[in-house]
Amino acid sequence: MKVAFVIFNQMTALDFIGIYDPLTRLRSMGLMPELNWDICAYTQSVVDDKELVFIPTKVAEPLDIYDLLIVPGGFGTRTLIKDKVFIEWLKTAAACQLKTSVCTGSLLQRFPLLRGTVKTTRKKSIQS
Repeated sequence: MKVAFVIFNQMTALDFIGIYDPLTRLRSMGLMPELNWDICAYTQSVVDDKELVFIPTKVAEPLDIYDLLIVPGGFGTRTLIKDKVFIEWLKTAAACQLKTSVCTGSLLQRFPLLRGTVKTTRKKSIQS
């Protein structure tokens, strides 16, 4: 299985690390030795909402080679839902069998990639 962890400016690092750590341990613990992943972004570097800097392993490359797409939440999602270039890049993940998000990452459901699927988000973010 090949996983794409999507990161972006103003994401919440905990939303990324909170799924990255246990999922990647599946390989290091020998439970899923075939598990591979990339940290994907549309920019050369990413600064989270607390100014922590991340360097992706893949930049602006199509996401159609992945089996699982994971999008974290954070205040950056509110800007990204209006960013046509980012949304077009994210749409390259249409072929991914599994698409998931953490917290407000589900706000990205406003574009067709996630329409018609069950989604949830943080209660206070529903009006965003």
